[in-house]
Amino acid sequence: MDTAFDIRSLYGQGRPAVSFELFPPKTPEGMESLFDQLQELVRCKPSFITCTYGAGGSTRDRTLDVLRAIRERHPQMPVVSHLTCSGASRDGIRAYIRSALDLGVSGVVALRGDPPKDAPGAEEPSEFRHASDLVELIRAEFPALAVLVAGYPETHPESPSVAADIEHLKRKVDAGADVVVTQLFFDNQDYFRFRDRCADAGISAPIVPGILPVTNLAQIRRLTAMCGAHLPGRLLRRLEVHQDDEEGQYAVGVYHAARQAEELIAGGAPGMHFYVLNKSRAALLICRALALFTPVE
Repeated sequence: MDTAFDIRSLYGQGRPAVSFELFPPKTPEGMESLFDQLQELVRCKPSFITCTYGAGGSTRDRTLDVLRAIRERHPQMPVVSHLTCSGASRDGIRAYIRSALDLGVSGVVALRGDPPKDAPGAEEPSEFRHASDLVELIRAEFPALAVLVAGYPETHPESPSVAADIEHLKRKVDAGADVVVTQLFFDNQDYFRFRDRCADAGISAPIVPGILPVTNLAQIRRLTAMCGAHLPGRLLRRLEVHQDDEEGQYAVGVYHAARQAEELIAGGAPGMHFYVLNKSRAALLICRALALFTPVE
């Protein structure tokens, strides 16, 4: 890659920047479905598309396959790879980044991650203790890459305190991160409080809210249990009304996420990062309803 991807500039153009997050499917059928969804997503001109990366590199090849296919089909679309460093070696990280750069990847979401429990060497000490270590390596050796990091409006589940969590985020930004993308949340006050804490700590990077439209009650219960996010009582009650009605759950989730996005934009959020879960319809409905982009006809 010859020129740096100036990702920060995307968030200062007078309109919210929209990005979508995909994950690598496990089957050929899943991959085919993903690219059907992708056709819809790129028509909406997102600022970039990201693809997740499994713990300990467990989806490394599939992540690269997805990124390669996006670049082949849509060469003008910036793509960003997630990258976890827990259990990884520096040489392994360098090799992955070089492979990603060869595909035209514009940036990396730098994460600590967790090694798979059954992975060889999972119990061995990692060469990276924190995501900030990964940010430092990328910034020192691959300066053209944009670097995004995670932020936690409701505080990371492993953090001993709110203050310690913000301190850790500041280390990542001071190490060279360009943008903070938040973990999913469902109460906007959590985002606004988090943004204020970041500002008070001197964190100047854009704080981009990560939005997950809830389309399945059982699924969101599993996700929130894993990441520690809180489901507001009103949203949970509305979903439970439709617990035997998938379309009803879908309608409730899209309505809630659309209201979330509208309030966040009104409150000055610089953009929206949608956790698509390889199902584009909900994110597209929200973005169109709020005129977050002009679809390409």
